[in-house]
Amino acid sequence: MQHDNVIFDLIEKERQRQRSGLELIASENYTSKQVMQAMGSVLTNKYAEGLPHKRYYGGCEVVDEIEDLAIARAKELYGAAWANVQPHSGAQANAAVMLGVLNAGDTILGFDLSHGGHLTHGSAVNFSGKLYKPAFYGVEEGTGTIDWDKLRDKAREVKPKLIICGASAYSRDWDYEHLRATADEVGALLLADISHPSGLIARGLLNDPLEYCHIITTTTHKTLRGPRGGLIMMGENFDNPWGRKTPKGIIKKMSAILDGAVFPGTQGGPLEHVIGAKAVAFGEALSEEFLHYVIQVQKNARVMADAFVHRGYKLISGGTDNHMMLIDLRNKGITGKGAEQALVKADITTNKNMVPFDDKSPFVTSGIRVGTAAITTRGLKEDDMEKIVGLIDRIIQAPEDEDNLAAVKQEVNAWMSQYPLYESATRETV
Repeated sequence: MQHDNVIFDLIEKERQRQRSGLELIASENYTSKQVMQAMGSVLTNKYAEGLPHKRYYGGCEVVDEIEDLAIARAKELYGAAWANVQPHSGAQANAAVMLGVLNAGDTILGFDLSHGGHLTHGSAVNFSGKLYKPAFYGVEEGTGTIDWDKLRDKAREVKPKLIICGASAYSRDWDYEHLRATADEVGALLLADISHPSGLIARGLLNDPLEYCHIITTTTHKTLRGPRGGLIMMGENFDNPWGRKTPKGIIKKMSAILDGAVFPGTQGGPLEHVIGAKAVAFGEALSEEFLHYVIQVQKNARVMADAFVHRGYKLISGGTDNHMMLIDLRNKGITGKGAEQALVKADITTNKNMVPFDDKSPFVTSGIRVGTAAITTRGLKEDDMEKIVGLIDRIIQAPEDEDNLAAVKQEVNAWMSQYPLYESATRETV
């Protein structure tokens, strides 16, 4: 068979881009080689509709063992009572949960997308806003943080069947205990989407949603540093949301509902090569090396946030508890889109992002979102954060100065050459 030089040349080009630049997109990270090896393995050839040991296809004995291992490692990592590792993404994990526990037209209460929430938390352009009746809570304009009492007032007003907590651009920890009390009061289920901080939560650096939330969803990349995919979990404390004693077997009943909502409810055959890679990543996340990694992610983020504030940048909420920060650039005279485009020319990758109470469109935005997960994987430490912020500031101050852009790019490329990434990868294995 003829080698596809066009595609593999492009893959090599992308590898070089990742190696040479500063990756600051909060939702991105670099997997280990063994995660990529599992992703590119013969597991991609196997169709395995159904659950382990309950398949609709023959020849699933080996992939059953692999999926069993992925489930066991996920449960150990988070202290979960049940897990489904089949969702293809975080969005599909959320879709499955909603299909399982809601009826069309039910009210959901989610974190406003324009304040840092996610599309699948009720956005009008998403299935969650089309199939269900969305209501929203947000942050306070003065503090950039969520007022939990106001959230409770909103829940009392709209009486949702499902409350969704978690975000794609919120830098503070969540008060799951307060949220659970709110959910119990109004008779709602509580879903925690921990896709961004899941790696930090797994190793005890942030509040634990499994103590209070009925259902937890997450992606398996970002701070968890695995393959792109989704995961659904439940803890031991799945209580009846209407305050009555938990019926015997409720976890088993709910797990069956959620299993069915994944397949055949929202997707077909699971991606067993991705599940194999998830199992690898969960195993890595249980290690001491990973614990040191997420501790460093958090340290780097706090130092970076302080460095931005020191240079006069407005951070929503004033700082960070996790791996990310959302920066309002309106006092710097540049849009999020303008900043993103200028930074990319210097091989510094961020993403434009709306800020709370933004006066610009989602295609332009007033802010950028920055995270430390990927640069920490590269090996950068606290002292490097001030340097990164200084380089970003040079670009923001002169975004159209081509000589300045070229100079920063050259400095970034030389710097990153000291932190090798996938150096031994071949064109067949990247």
